[in-house]
Amino acid sequence: MNIMRRKSISSMMEMKNKGNTLKKELGAFDLTMLGIGCVVGTGIFVMTGVAAARHAGPALILSFVIAGLVCAFCALCYAELASMVPVSGSAYTYSYATFGEIVAWILGWDLILEYGFAASMVASGWSGYFQGLLSGFGIHLPHAFTSAFDTSKGTYIDLPAVLIALLLTFMVSRGAKESTRLNTIMVVIKIAVIVLFLVVGVFYVKPANWTPFMPFGFGGVMTGAATAFIAYIGFDVVATAAEEVRNPQRDLPRGIIASLVVCALLYVLVTAVLTGIVPYQMLDVKNPVAFAIQFIHQDWIAGFISIGAIVGITTVLFVLLYGQTRLLYAIGRDGLLPKKLSRLNPKTKAPTVSTWATGIIVAFFAGVLPLDRLSDLVSIGTLFAFISVAIGIIILRKARPDLQRSFRVPWVPVIPLLAIIFCGYLLFSLPLVTWEAFLIWMAIGLVIYFTYGIKNSGLTKPTQDE
Repeated sequence: MNIMRRKSISSMMEMKNKGNTLKKELGAFDLTMLGIGCVVGTGIFVMTGVAAARHAGPALILSFVIAGLVCAFCALCYAELASMVPVSGSAYTYSYATFGEIVAWILGWDLILEYGFAASMVASGWSGYFQGLLSGFGIHLPHAFTSAFDTSKGTYIDLPAVLIALLLTFMVSRGAKESTRLNTIMVVIKIAVIVLFLVVGVFYVKPANWTPFMPFGFGGVMTGAATAFIAYIGFDVVATAAEEVRNPQRDLPRGIIASLVVCALLYVLVTAVLTGIVPYQMLDVKNPVAFAIQFIHQDWIAGFISIGAIVGITTVLFVLLYGQTRLLYAIGRDGLLPKKLSRLNPKTKAPTVSTWATGIIVAFFAGVLPLDRLSDLVSIGTLFAFISVAIGIIILRKARPDLQRSFRVPWVPVIPLLAIIFCGYLLFSLPLVTWEAFLIWMAIGLVIYFTYGIKNSGLTKPTQDE
């Protein structure tokens, strides 16, 4: 059997236009809100303070600019491929046309790792914030239901994490338009809270706090950039919505790039105000934005900050669940996973089976397993996908210059190569234990492919090599 068989772009487009397809009802604004919903969350409410205190000081502003530029290189690559192949599946689908089935499966299995574990960790983080908010009102859950299974601590299940995962799964199952409408409302609330912090905080900025601007040297700025790069992760989820976009060739590139620009601007502004209010040495806390508000004694805003943080984390979880369901739908439709995953609800045109499979699995991991050490696994999965997409741009420019591209990455191959080099640097900066866990996950994926996927692939009978 030919494990390198490729799926032609024309066949992907034909399949997309057949009856078993998602409902087209999203525009550029919806896609932008999806991107912002996934990117702006724990990064802005948690990571900014720790990165400033430990790595870059006030120069974290430069770190976010550098990381934003590198993410922009990756985003441009995603935008070109999304405009060429507006089909659900993101990097999985692109690699099917570029590298062949086995590489596509590896990328798909990799993205399942990224979205699934990320969603579970975010659900756990949401639970912590939510319980903190409840405790402010004197409400405390039974201890056994407050955290993952750990008999030594007397905890058995993280009930809030389970419930939020299942609630958002239900919302995703309502269809793309209902899902994005809810996401948009939450994103507007989140941005409003961030703007409130900026407007109030700017009057308390002391320029002396920005001196020294680069206390850890340029090496600290680059370390901060590596940390900041992870905060931008999520814009790639926009590409998973490709089949539900009314005009994908035009709106997908706009949504991907616009969401990244808005997020980069918010990160830079929040970092500037944060380090201007509080000396960077004091920002090594879990809630730097709320801490800064307490530092300037504007306690009336603290409640809004807490709500903004919870809403922000909710949108991240929501978009990750959405992206995972569309990924499973695409893989199931290709036959590499059970076809039931591509079954659509006749009324909502949402992939019901993949939606609830995702929600239940995420709820289980978030509720029962301690996932605090899996953040590096999410990072390695994302970086692996980014590199593959950038390589895909270079290959398709040479192999298929005839393909219609409504958006083109400028200065190829320079920009894709810069994305590959920076992402590769971050990949090899990850600890060995992360690579070991990643390789075990990939080995499991290969067993599934060679025992199930290769025999049930939609390409088993017809040959659709380019």
